[in-house]
Amino acid sequence: MSTHVLADTGVLTGRSLRHILRSPDTIITTAVTPIALMLLFVYVFGGAISTGSPDAYVNYMLPGILLITIASGVAYTAYRLFLDLQGGIFERFQSMPIARSSVLWAHVLTSLAANLASVAVVVAVALAMGFRTGASPAAWLAVAGILVLFTLALTWIAVLAGLSAKTVDGASAFSYPLIFLPFISSAFVPTDSMPGPVAWFAENQPVTSIVDTIRALFAQEPVGTGIWIAMAWLAGILVAGYAFAIAAYRRKAA
Repeated sequence: MSTHVLADTGVLTGRSLRHILRSPDTIITTAVTPIALMLLFVYVFGGAISTGSPDAYVNYMLPGILLITIASGVAYTAYRLFLDLQGGIFERFQSMPIARSSVLWAHVLTSLAANLASVAVVVAVALAMGFRTGASPAAWLAVAGILVLFTLALTWIAVLAGLSAKTVDGASAFSYPLIFLPFISSAFVPTDSMPGPVAWFAENQPVTSIVDTIRALFAQEPVGTGIWIAMAWLAGILVAGYAFAIAAYRRKAA
């Protein structure tokens, strides 16, 4: 980004962040569903689920809950972007001497900040529920990096949804499959406990490699080749989401 683009992005990001600060229920609402799921699985289903690990069940399921938190949160990006389009603010921005790409990047950076705040809330609740880890600072940084990449990848998909939606409900509906995907992965139970076809899908979809990598980092276990599979998935989704979102934006701006 040039200095001009960075300055414009900073101003527009500040505008979006002020909207969230005036309505903090966005972050609270994003965190409520994952926290409710965590409470349900730990205190209701946890005793009946065998993970093959002596650790508390909250340790096993937290990585999947963090991904669900982010998948829930990016829906607000599509929603806010759709409202900007419908409200005519995009046309106003295009008539001003600002970098066009800064409009999208402002929404992306706002999504990153809001979702990381929601993740922090969920981690705090998990600690209160008994989550414990001896992960080193380097492992925590690796987990944070994976979550940042995951947020960016899903946010660009949200941008595409917000630009392409015809209704306000359609703008956020794209997130429903993303929220459901961790349930067909290793997020809550080992994949070897699933029926054959379901287990095959669970083992070869992106959430499983991401969850397993984060879980291994928290447990101070070797991540093996799983981290490279997870990074490949994240990079592929990020690049594809970015490319399609930029193409959709150019069509809108044309």
